[in-house]
Amino acid sequence: MEQPQRTTRISVLLPYKFGMVFTYEAGAALPPGTLVRVPLGRRAVAGVVWDDPPDPDVKTRPVTEVLDFPAMPETLRKFIDWVAGYTLAARGDVLALSLKEKLLAPPPKRARTYAFGGADPARPGPALSVMQEEAAAKLRADMRAGDFSVTLLDGVTGSGKTEVYLEAVAEALRCQKQVLVLLPEIALSVQMLSRFQARFGVRPAVWHSELTPARRRETYRAVAEGRADVVVGARSALFLPFAALGLIVVDEEHETSFKQEDGVIYNARDMAVVRAKLCAAPVLLVSATPSLETAENAAQGRYKKLDLPARHGGATLPRVEALDLREAPPERGKFLSPLLLAAMRETLARGEQAMLFLNRRGYAPLTLCRTCGHRLSCPNCSAWLVEHKSSPRLSCHHCGYTMQRPLHCPSCEAEGSFVPIGPGVERIAEEVAEEFSGIEALVMASDVISGPAQAEEAARRIAEREVGIIIGTQMVAKGWHFPHLTLVGVVDADLGLAGGDLRASEHTVQMLHQVAGRAGRAEAPGRVLLQSYDPSHPVIQALLSGDLPAFLEQEAALRRPGHWPPFGRLAALIVSAEDERLADRIARELARTAPREPGVEVLGPAPAPIALLRGRHRRRLLLKTQREIAVQPLLRDWLGRVPIPRNVKLDVDVDPVSFM
Repeated sequence: MEQPQRTTRISVLLPYKFGMVFTYEAGAALPPGTLVRVPLGRRAVAGVVWDDPPDPDVKTRPVTEVLDFPAMPETLRKFIDWVAGYTLAARGDVLALSLKEKLLAPPPKRARTYAFGGADPARPGPALSVMQEEAAAKLRADMRAGDFSVTLLDGVTGSGKTEVYLEAVAEALRCQKQVLVLLPEIALSVQMLSRFQARFGVRPAVWHSELTPARRRETYRAVAEGRADVVVGARSALFLPFAALGLIVVDEEHETSFKQEDGVIYNARDMAVVRAKLCAAPVLLVSATPSLETAENAAQGRYKKLDLPARHGGATLPRVEALDLREAPPERGKFLSPLLLAAMRETLARGEQAMLFLNRRGYAPLTLCRTCGHRLSCPNCSAWLVEHKSSPRLSCHHCGYTMQRPLHCPSCEAEGSFVPIGPGVERIAEEVAEEFSGIEALVMASDVISGPAQAEEAARRIAEREVGIIIGTQMVAKGWHFPHLTLVGVVDADLGLAGGDLRASEHTVQMLHQVAGRAGRAEAPGRVLLQSYDPSHPVIQALLSGDLPAFLEQEAALRRPGHWPPFGRLAALIVSAEDERLADRIARELARTAPREPGVEVLGPAPAPIALLRGRHRRRLLLKTQREIAVQPLLRDWLGRVPIPRNVKLDVDVDPVSFM
């Protein structure tokens, strides 16, 4: 008599919007981490055998296939569970950040020709200064200790922080560990890859959204098999299935672009610390302008701190000056002060390069009718349409809506009455072309330079002096090294200081200090000119003095009494619906059931600063607690009291960075 086949129940987590695991049956025991394909409805989908105990009572279906792929490491499974618990996201949504069906397909044979690994840690690096070598020695010791630690590498712009942390990378390679370097802007990988190749003889693996599907599949597999020893990537690289992750570097740790604002809302900097702890690995947070959160952790001894207070190789920090636009205004209809123009002419005459910075894309941020004052706005968002002359079009930078400039005003029907108000980088480029005929200018903005290939070409043209003037948005503030650039002009240093954003001053200081740091990074001294209508503002004064620690102390003194981060905890709830009255009703119900206990405060509901986004009306509530109070249990209990209709979206943002 034939014996019935014995089966084993297993739990499988699927990369979809499920908070729970599913129970299936397998012909043999499958250890946690095994990748499988299982039936879900009428489809067969990829999933991971998870650590939860299977449900002994539910009716089960058999596993369709055990996939020929390395098991997902326990440290990554624990990380996924931790991120889900911290952000209040569904575990399946977090798994989807790491596991996608298309990444598991066997790569084409030609994709296997991609080279991974081979970095040579014994290859001699550049000569380090005494300060650099002292910092590098401490990082090497931490790496050899093989335990979790967090170190802030705080060095002025041009101090050689990259060369120092590459020494930690070399030590990790000697210890046969994998390394992850997170960058806030993937365009920065262009120069980073070249510096890595110069140091180790090969380029590292890269991970970002611009990779071809074949390259993504092969990189994903190489990481899982341990063949990719170093990965340089955007925040999503944090969820790659490293076989032996031994070091994480978060470069430009202060950058807000490390915060994922859609889907699973997380801060890659903070989650990098968690992933390193689960791997018992060191993590380096690197910045010339550390965030107040990181600076406070270092001040309280929770993080180690290494300082590089001087530029490397004899270069000096640039001289920073304010240009008071009340005393030296631009010509009517122009935006560059005569003093800034004169400085640019002197710089170009010496054969050096100049940069103009304005954190505003397009030609003009606002277009209005000069007859009746009507402003062209987005029909889907509470935002003005930005004029782009290069297209030409008017566009919304929030939802992507575009339109041609109308011939007649829709309000008063005046013909040809629309005029651009204020400058974007395209308008500054137009002014530069008029003032500096014959000088090549290059615009660096995300809608002009959309990927690493274009960034590499831009960097080449600048390095080979094909370009005399660089005009850029925040893209140019992050880590670029242009040795012939000696003058930086900030077109509007006051931009970003208005409004009620908690971190407006901190972020403005960080961005402008980083922009200023592009000047004078080689032998020739640098100069930075800040155009401002309020040079006495604390942010402008901090930039003039260069005393960023004093500025952070002032910021801390403002936030500490009210228990604002990092001295308290915040979580934002954003209610959105196409029906404005429905959004208001759910927001009011959340306010009515909000937690009420000592050390806890709920602010709102109120319209979000962008109250209409992609056709949905948005209302915001803010949970504020003292630092020692965990917000997640409060949020779970609170959200459990209010049923959310299917046509209402509720986003939870723990530790919000943006308040838009």
